[in-house]
Amino acid sequence: MANNRIIFTGEKESYIVRVLIGKVQEAGIDCEFIPCTVDDINANWDEASLLILYMDIEIRSKEKIFHFLTDIMEEKNGQLILIGEQIDIDYVCDHIPGDVIYKTFARPVDNAAFTKTITDYFNKRESGEFKKSILVVDDDPQFLSLIRQWLKETYKVSMVGSGLQALKFLGKNKVDLILLDHEMPVTSGPKVLEMLRSDDETKDIPVMFLTGKSDKESVMEVVSLKPEGYFLKNITREELLEKLNEYFMMHKKHM
Repeated sequence: MANNRIIFTGEKESYIVRVLIGKVQEAGIDCEFIPCTVDDINANWDEASLLILYMDIEIRSKEKIFHFLTDIMEEKNGQLILIGEQIDIDYVCDHIPGDVIYKTFARPVDNAAFTKTITDYFNKRESGEFKKSILVVDDDPQFLSLIRQWLKETYKVSMVGSGLQALKFLGKNKVDLILLDHEMPVTSGPKVLEMLRSDDETKDIPVMFLTGKSDKESVMEVVSLKPEGYFLKNITREELLEKLNEYFMMHKKHM
């Protein structure tokens, strides 16, 4: 499990904390203790994806930490494990969004269950289970291949070459976003969107159009269909990734 890293934070690095860190390290995972302050966590986050909050402190006085942890987890696509008394766990769960919290452990901690949770987390992360899923619908195989290359490191990417294939795919699979070609033969992008919106199973899936036309009339036609957004096909890789990340962050905050 090379390159996997955890931050373990709390008031102090007690004997119990050292034991838990040792169990994680024995599993081949990089783990270090950081004092539970905004400055210390921010300075040492680096490439970590999981933070373990050991609540040996008066947690109700740490509201600033709650806001910071929520923001950094959403920004870095990280998750949080809570360890503490059940009353403190319940309190934190009421102040931090549920999708940020991966698991909770009431003390005393079952070391074997704790270690298994950590290894399972990184196995799931490595397999892409935590990635957002995007379906790209376009009749141009070269464009599909290019978009897949751009997105595959960050997202779970599926591709189909027509609107009808998209509907068939969505009958068996769930996705977080559809990137839909506006100008397709046989079944156009607007027609596909209409069919998606008329089906209870797919009506709530966010759709963004892909269009090769940048003139004002064409753009206004796309916007009038009220998708979640649209991208011009001459967009750069960096711009596309930035805009998708912004969309998912905003969407997450309003869920």
